[in-house]
Amino acid sequence: MTGIIDFIATVHPYDSLKRDELARVAGSFSRRSFAPGQTIYEFGDRLPGLYLIESGHVVVTDRHGDSVSQLGPRNSFGERGLLRHGTAVTSARALDEAVILMLPRDEVTRLIKEHRAVARFFDRGRGVPDRGTSVATLKVGELLSGKPVACAPDTPIIEAARQMRQAGVSSIGITAGGRLIGLVTIRDMSNRVVAEGRDPRGPVSEVMTVDPVTLAPDALGYDVLTIMLERRVSHLPVVADGRFVGMISQTDLTRVQAISAPGLIREVAQVDDVAQMAQVTARIPELLVQLVLARQRHEVITRMITDIADAVTRRLLNLAQQRMGPPPAPFLWAACGSQGRQEQTGVSDQDNCLILAPGADPGDPWFEDLARFVSDGLHACGYVHCPGDMMATNPRWRQPVPVWQGYFRDWITRPSPEAQMLASVMFDLRPIGGEAALLEDLQRQTLDMAARNSIFLAHMVANALKHRPPLGLIGGFATIRSGEHRHRIDMKHNGVVPVTDLARIYALQGRINVVNTRARLEAAETRGVISPAGARELIAAYDMIQTTRLENQAHLVKAGRPPDNYLSPADLADFERSHLRDAFVVVRGMQSAMGHGKGMLG
Repeated sequence: MTGIIDFIATVHPYDSLKRDELARVAGSFSRRSFAPGQTIYEFGDRLPGLYLIESGHVVVTDRHGDSVSQLGPRNSFGERGLLRHGTAVTSARALDEAVILMLPRDEVTRLIKEHRAVARFFDRGRGVPDRGTSVATLKVGELLSGKPVACAPDTPIIEAARQMRQAGVSSIGITAGGRLIGLVTIRDMSNRVVAEGRDPRGPVSEVMTVDPVTLAPDALGYDVLTIMLERRVSHLPVVADGRFVGMISQTDLTRVQAISAPGLIREVAQVDDVAQMAQVTARIPELLVQLVLARQRHEVITRMITDIADAVTRRLLNLAQQRMGPPPAPFLWAACGSQGRQEQTGVSDQDNCLILAPGADPGDPWFEDLARFVSDGLHACGYVHCPGDMMATNPRWRQPVPVWQGYFRDWITRPSPEAQMLASVMFDLRPIGGEAALLEDLQRQTLDMAARNSIFLAHMVANALKHRPPLGLIGGFATIRSGEHRHRIDMKHNGVVPVTDLARIYALQGRINVVNTRARLEAAETRGVISPAGARELIAAYDMIQTTRLENQAHLVKAGRPPDNYLSPADLADFERSHLRDAFVVVRGMQSAMGHGKGMLG
């Protein structure tokens, strides 16, 4: 009993329980040893409870025998089937000598009902995030941006001023032994140094505000607003356990309140050159942080960010035509990739093409110049050139409608590896600027042709299964083994892309013309392409993966780093790691079902 108590006290969510409750739960666990290769449960078995690995390793496989996860000590398994309908949706067997603890179902149900931390741990859907959170309800720690700027009390005033200028801040914390003892603002430099003719080589301690009012990271934005109004101050240091961890200024509050997607779109529409446009798009990371802190749903965040990219593209198209005159023939600028799906994040390249009216000359220099102007403008605004050259600047992707019809016909009737890759990208086309009607008939014909070609769909399935969720032995994740991103997960190619690929195939099977991934999954359920249970699980998994990806990007921006798609599982809390692993297991299971010719998951 003591051994089980000590063990589960280190495992989330049991580590949140008080000692007497922990002892009760420990007494409910049973312990059993399994030999290498021995089955713990089979798909479809009635599950007696939740399993927890005390020692050894377990491989979890789907109904077809394909491995979906390899788990080690402190990992739980079996919860998805247990909490769904009580029967196993996977199979599990010991990889080596393993000791497994089992908590009966009734005890699991009681814990979920009586303890919020346990309920949160097993809530795989994460619930619906709050919407429209104001600055007043955000925590101070969430409002902080960048590292704190500080200096010692004997630092010359002129050197402190230089540090503030170099960091681009209007205040500096004065610290001694890691503890905050004072504060100097740009106003202090003006009133106490310049106005009084003080020697700038003197120590900064002579002009600092001693023992300023401070706040803890878990204070609310409301507290910041109240103190600033009452004390008539514009800067508040943030202190945690005596350490100076950051500074909140009126500028920070204004920035959080003022920046918005509609505001940026309005600014984009009013600028007259690319340089000004790039200054607007440079604020997208700030918008990302604000939207994540406000707990907006991931599909809302990516839609807003994509709307800005659309506005930038349309403004560039307008500027180009102002310089070049009217086009020689009707055209459509279409986006594919993440912009086409309205799923752009804080880091995106560009994927686009030009669809010209029948009879238009694709070699006309006007269209070439248009493509170059818009593509280079997007690049300058942070939407870098596509590494695979899938852009309108490539003559191949700047053609009349009949040529595009031929492209799709060839890809569908002769599905080579290149054809599968190109079709995967081009099936996500969405009109941005020009004649949208040029794409409508093309999409309708293509969907009909693809849905009727079982061989093409089989090849698309094979291509989709090349991107596998990062499930492995260490902590349940397969991380990158070497290089710059060692011990991290690629949340784009191994997280989001597998779901995007599945959704695209469901759309082809169901002749669904929307291109957004989540909308495709919802439509696939409506059309009966996947079962309601399968759709719910896959959508919840996708929500978890995308939300975690965006939260990681926001965390990087707040730390003063550029956003990317690489996440260290070690940076997540236990329950977040468990939820993310479970999401990947769902995706792997859906891939396996599709690979075995079963689009539905019961």
